[in-house]
Amino acid sequence: MPDGPLSHVRVLDVSTILAGPLASSLLGEFGAEVIKIEHPADGDPARRYPPLEDDGVSVAWSVLARGKRSVTVDLHHPDAADLVGRLTAQADVVVTNFRPSTLRRFRIDFDDLRAYRRDLVMVHVSAFGRTGPYADRPGFARVAEAFAGLTYRTGHPDGPPVFAGYPIADGVTGIYAAFAALLALRQRDRTGEAQLADIPLYEPLLRMMEDFVVEYGATGNTRERQGNQNPHISPNNLYRTRDGRWLALPASTDRMWQRLVAVMDAPDLAVHDSMTARLEHRDEIESRVADFVAAHDLDPLMTKLLDAGVAAGPVNSAADLCADPHIRERGSVVEVPGGPGGRTRLVQASAGRFSGFAGRTAHDAPALGEHTGDVLRDLLGLAAPEIDDLHRRGVI
Repeated sequence: MPDGPLSHVRVLDVSTILAGPLASSLLGEFGAEVIKIEHPADGDPARRYPPLEDDGVSVAWSVLARGKRSVTVDLHHPDAADLVGRLTAQADVVVTNFRPSTLRRFRIDFDDLRAYRRDLVMVHVSAFGRTGPYADRPGFARVAEAFAGLTYRTGHPDGPPVFAGYPIADGVTGIYAAFAALLALRQRDRTGEAQLADIPLYEPLLRMMEDFVVEYGATGNTRERQGNQNPHISPNNLYRTRDGRWLALPASTDRMWQRLVAVMDAPDLAVHDSMTARLEHRDEIESRVADFVAAHDLDPLMTKLLDAGVAAGPVNSAADLCADPHIRERGSVVEVPGGPGGRTRLVQASAGRFSGFAGRTAHDAPALGEHTGDVLRDLLGLAAPEIDDLHRRGVI
C-alpha cells in the first residue's frame, strides 16, 4: 500500500488533552508527520488520565498520540517562542488549542508564527473562538456541549439535562478541525497565502444539530428533552428484549415502518401511514413496539428483523464490540504491539477504508520527549552542544 495522501505534510501539534490532539492524530493516521510539543516536566495532561498502564501512562494515550514524535518545550520560557517559530518554519500546519490571550502571551499566535513561515496554516481550537465577548473564557467539552444546546435536549422529560456518555464536543470538534486543516491546506496551495482556521468547541456541535435553531426560528419553541425518542421520527427508541438486552430500532422512513408492521404482524398499525400520523400516535406506537420487542430474545429477534430488511442493532458494550465478527473482519478494532512488557493492546483503527491508501494504526505513542534531540538536530540543524544548552536553561 502506498504512503498516505498526507505523507508530505508536517504538523506541529501545540495542543493538549483531546480535541486538538485528536485532529493532529487523524492527520497522522493518513500519512502526516506529527511533532507534538509537550511540557518537559509532565507532558500532555492526557498522559495521566486513568486507567494507567504499568508504566504509569494512560491506556488511552496509545490511541490519542500514536505515531507522533514528542518534543519537549517549556512554552513559559522566554526563549521558547523562537524555538517553536523555527519548528513552524519546517512545518505545514500548526494545531493549537490555547486560549487566544495565552497564545499572545507565549508569543506563538498566528501573526507571531507567520513571521517564520509566510504560508503557514494554523488550526486554532478553543472553547469559544478567537472573536466575540467570550473569546478568552476557559472551557472544556462539557462546557461547550452545554453552551451549544446539546446538553439541554439530552435526558428524559421529567429529569435533569445529562451529558452524553462521551465528551462528544472533543470528538466532533477534533474531526472538524482535521477537516478544517485540509480545507486550509487546499486554500493555501491555491493562493500561496497563510491560512488561519478558528474552530470553537461549540460551533461544530451547533452545526451538527440541524433542527435545533431552525425549529426555534420557525415556531418560537425550544425543543425539550425527550429521552430516547426522536422529535421527528416514531418509532425510534431503545427497547428492552426478553433476555434483558437493548435494541436500537429507528423506523426512519415509511417503507421501514411498513416492514416493521409486517414483522410485528400488526396490520392495524398500518393505518398510521405517514410520519406525521405516527408522531400523533407516538404513545400507542411506542408501547406496541416495546411489547413486541419484550416478547423476544435479542439474537432471534435480530435475525427476524434483518431478514425483513428492518434497520435495527444491539446496544453494544466494549466487550460486545471487541467480540463482534463484523468489527473484527473490517479491522475496526485491531490488536497492535506496544504495550508495557511487550504486550499487545486492542485499539480502534482509523475510520473508513479507501481504495488507494490505508490509515496507520500500528505505531505506538511516544515517550515524553523521546524525539526532542532528533527533531532539533534533523529539522533545525542544532548540534549536540546547542541541544544540551537548551536543556540546561530549561527551554526543552
